[in-house]
Amino acid sequence: MNLFEQAAQEELKKQAPLAVRMRPRSLEEFVGQEKVLGPGTLLRRAIENDTITSLILWGPPGSGKTTLAHVIANTTKAHFESLHAALDGITEIRQVVEKAKERRVYLRQKTVVFVDEIHRWAKNVQDALLPWVEEGIVILIGATVENPMFTVNPALRSRSRIVRLEPLREEDILKLLRRALEDRERGLGELNVEVEEQALKHLARIAEGDARIALNALEFAALTTPPSPDGKRYVSLAAVEEAVQTKSVLYDRDGDQHYDIVSAWIKSIRGSDPDAAIYWLARMIYAGEDPLFLARRLMIHAAEDIGLADPQALVVATAAAQAVERVGLPEGRLILAEATLYLALAPKSNSVYKAIDSALEEVKKGGNVSVPLHLRDASYSGARALGHGKGYKYPHDFPGGWVEQRYLPPSLEGKVFYNPSPYGKEKDLVQAFKERCSKKPSKP
Repeated sequence: MNLFEQAAQEELKKQAPLAVRMRPRSLEEFVGQEKVLGPGTLLRRAIENDTITSLILWGPPGSGKTTLAHVIANTTKAHFESLHAALDGITEIRQVVEKAKERRVYLRQKTVVFVDEIHRWAKNVQDALLPWVEEGIVILIGATVENPMFTVNPALRSRSRIVRLEPLREEDILKLLRRALEDRERGLGELNVEVEEQALKHLARIAEGDARIALNALEFAALTTPPSPDGKRYVSLAAVEEAVQTKSVLYDRDGDQHYDIVSAWIKSIRGSDPDAAIYWLARMIYAGEDPLFLARRLMIHAAEDIGLADPQALVVATAAAQAVERVGLPEGRLILAEATLYLALAPKSNSVYKAIDSALEEVKKGGNVSVPLHLRDASYSGARALGHGKGYKYPHDFPGGWVEQRYLPPSLEGKVFYNPSPYGKEKDLVQAFKERCSKKPSKP
């Protein structure tokens, strides 16, 4: 490379987007992903000790997959090659492998091959790299936003360690934004930018875990804000909203707005108002609320306010929580909306809530009441000699699978904890129960 080419490359680096310029260069600069990359973790030790093996980095956009690959390149002594699955194929793989062989023989140096969007490669292209990964000629680092269990060949996958990266947290993105504002070499430090705290929080929230979105929006807002007479660029919340084309809503996960809107959402479902319920859900999704938190609230509500009036409500809420965890946002909004509407339309009963709390209250008053002898465990040696299980009537030995028998301790005989509601499925369940119990069972 001559001086002109080197100068041109340096200029291109300066003109690159802020997210590229601020890409962490070392493990110390890397932000987030503490579970897989924090101090003492297996992956961090492998990078620090230069004993890295083939990896598949799986995570959403902006979670740090490409950044981590570059950090590995900067930290280890291996030669680093980069391929893009949308642009490169078998020809480029062969060229990289040939150079890797020479490097290994003549320089005793390992070669790391980073493949961005590896899920885009067809099976035959992935197969072309497999023998060289297997022989250790190259160390593969693949990056994908899709589940590698479905998009990466089993043979290639079995020779790689899958590393799951999560969306960055808001506090992680805030840290990156503040770092960019202070950095005079690669960031916006030379522009003398001052950003409203609410504007920074809005950027961190609206990015939904993608650091690139937040950093590039910050740069756009800063560059389009003219300097004031004192030489500073004061970036307001309005400027940031314009940069990301998304309005900020008054919502703080740790403040009153969080609890007030969640309360309004749950009360709207409890009050069987689907329009209000879906509105408050939209407010929280738009503001960047954690979808898993919303899913957990739906499960709780299904048991607390619907209960046995529609036992299917808890099934729907649980399925929604599992589905949201798998697909995330933005598609997860549909799943949360479906569950919200189902719960809002379902018949309501809080008999489950009252029953368990009533029983807990009784336990607090005198929780050490002895278990009646006929209900005690008689399965172990010597238990029957102690009278355990004596007189117990096995319900399945009686017609209808029911027999009248005392199950509460004598001191609680006649105590009622469960008072069923006359609504929905619960009405049918209770009616069937009463009919079963009203029949005088014959002897077994």
